Amino acid sequence: MLANAPVQWNDTLEAWLLARYADVVASLTDARFSADRTKQGLPDAPENQLARSMLLSDPPDHTRLRALVSKAFTPRMVEQLRPRIVAIVGELLDRMAEKTATPDLISDFAYPLPVVVIAELLGVPAEDRVKFHQWSGVLAASLDPLVSMELANQVPVAREGLHEYLRGIIAERRSQPRADLISELVAVEERGDALSEPELVVMCTLLLIAGHETTVNLIGNGMYALLRHPDQLAQLRSDPSLVGSAVEELLRYDSPVQMTGRIALEPVEIGGHEIKTGQWILPLLGAANHDPAQFDDPESLNLKRTPNPHVAFGRGIHFCLGSPLARLEGQIAIGMLVRRFPNLGLAGVPVRRQQITLRGLQSLPISV
Repeated sequence: MLANAPVQWNDTLEAWLLARYADVVASLTDARFSADRTKQGLPDAPENQLARSMLLSDPPDHTRLRALVSKAFTPRMVEQLRPRIVAIVGELLDRMAEKTATPDLISDFAYPLPVVVIAELLGVPAEDRVKFHQWSGVLAASLDPLVSMELANQVPVAREGLHEYLRGIIAERRSQPRADLISELVAVEERGDALSEPELVVMCTLLLIAGHETTVNLIGNGMYALLRHPDQLAQLRSDPSLVGSAVEELLRYDSPVQMTGRIALEPVEIGGHEIKTGQWILPLLGAANHDPAQFDDPESLNLKRTPNPHVAFGRGIHFCLGSPLARLEGQIAIGMLVRRFPNLGLAGVPVRRQQITLRGLQSLPISV
């Protein structure tokens, strides 16, 4: 696509696909494109009829909703989580070292870390992670532009199951507030400042799912890339100070989120093509991160790449709220993992998740 048709209409998806870095950035920062699905002139999606997620809203609603949680995810606030993240990573590495069976980097490490972190931050019992793992897996898969009827039928059940679970947590926090994010959001909702109860449930759903699904993929995809590039892995092991730029390059090289969607609010020309009012565009973040017009030798993994203005976290007003937390978790997890196991290697064939939008691994067997 980048070489021959970087802007193209797809009949199956009924959307314009954008592959070039410049076009992707322009579309994500242009107010003529909306994240609100109702702007397509179609009936609202069932999950949005009570309250719309900030992921699928425009200003002023988006501005209001994002402001309520943005303080919890600033680099300064996130940095306070470092000791706890280091402790969790240490515990997971200890368990992997003691395993007699072949460790699976996803189920033994990449998945439990971000789940425990976001659960503790929100105030959701970490021991319930098996429950919300099943729900969030279905809801994350439903982000693909095409889904099977089987999955489509599972989505309402998973959504209501997770919502009902969160309503129970919210009810507990009303009677017994704690030092967690759900308690803070409940206090905002009770004051009637800027959050309704349906919005509170939808907000907690988004934070819980987004807070771990993509970070699992960052760690899994990143380590798989390093294991396939032993020279880069050796470089990181010999110079731990590279971990910051390494995580940025791993985000670019095999992006956890491959695409997003927007709706044209008016006719817009991109690459000589007219996008009509109400038409979908799908900016391909993964393709943009491999655009040779923006990145020298984009197919090479280069942990020292600088500058590295990738779009793995998006751009514009919807730039990933949790990016400081994802970066911190990625840096700590990958840095400690490669130091702890100097003989780290692949121990089997990895299995990819059968998803397009959220790109990741279902399993990654390793030897330690």
